[in-house]
Amino acid sequence: MSAVPSSDTIERCVRLAGRAPSLHNSQPWHWVFDGSVLRLYSVAGRLLPVTDDSGRQLLLSCGVALGHLRAALAASGWHALVAYFPDPAHRRHVATIDFVPSPIVTDADLDQVSAIERRHTDRLPFAPPEGWTDFAIVLRALIDPADAIVTVLPAQARPELARASRMTAALRRHDSSYQAELRWWAGHELDSEGIPPGALVSAEERGRVALGRDLPVIAGPPRRAELGNDRAALLVLSTAADSPADLVRCGEALSTVLLECTVAGYATCPLTHMTELPRSRFVLRELIGGSGHPQVLIRVGQAPTGAERTPTPRRPLTEIFEVTTPGRTH
Repeated sequence: MSAVPSSDTIERCVRLAGRAPSLHNSQPWHWVFDGSVLRLYSVAGRLLPVTDDSGRQLLLSCGVALGHLRAALAASGWHALVAYFPDPAHRRHVATIDFVPSPIVTDADLDQVSAIERRHTDRLPFAPPEGWTDFAIVLRALIDPADAIVTVLPAQARPELARASRMTAALRRHDSSYQAELRWWAGHELDSEGIPPGALVSAEERGRVALGRDLPVIAGPPRRAELGNDRAALLVLSTAADSPADLVRCGEALSTVLLECTVAGYATCPLTHMTELPRSRFVLRELIGGSGHPQVLIRVGQAPTGAERTPTPRRPLTEIFEVTTPGRTH
């Protein structure tokens, strides 16, 4: 077996990595393969400068894409060896990936890669996830604490989280730059980016999910009215430090959480708006014990089966991937 995956395998894995969620579906990643190693770069032009002024969520998004790439490679018989920020003079160079053949492709590997295409961000109300207690134990065991700390919040935390979400919305309401950025990215039928109308909720539906970001609303009859208010389980991923490498590795952990939840038949919705402003992020920090850096809140629950969903658009492979000569940097 060759020591490097074929170009077709790399292309297929990068395409699957492109299904990763990102802030407002901005997809701030670019991959370069030189026939020997694969490099991941962040794309400065896809930073949302008002919503994500520090670039923290850009790096989380790149980390989720890297986690999806790992899953796709594992299902293809390869283990990824990742060096984070290998060039101190080029901070847009997020990671370099080398490859080692895997001795076996497990059923878990195949399940995860299958989940990549099925996973989507669901902003509607959820029923409680069935079998959650046992699943949460396994999920925490899958995440290396060096990458992220998984905290399952008790139901009693929901009112305080709802207050933090309302606080964030109130502080953002009069920020015209934030509102303009939000409305550019959400609610339009863009070809390959942004949040399309079909992925948004109505005002009535948003009222039943007290923790969601205040996105533009759509019109239409109530969906999942039989569920009433959202009863999702709530997870927080946090990190011990807040460095760029910490953010990327937390994004990889988020990829694992989302894919494993999808494999288990759960619906998910990652939320980052409560981590964007110091006041609401402080609330999250207090809820996880007063230490660490909360990076993302995740709603996990049961959604009705059978409803058809149009996949959220993604940028074509030609815009996120290039093949170059060995040794050449981006």
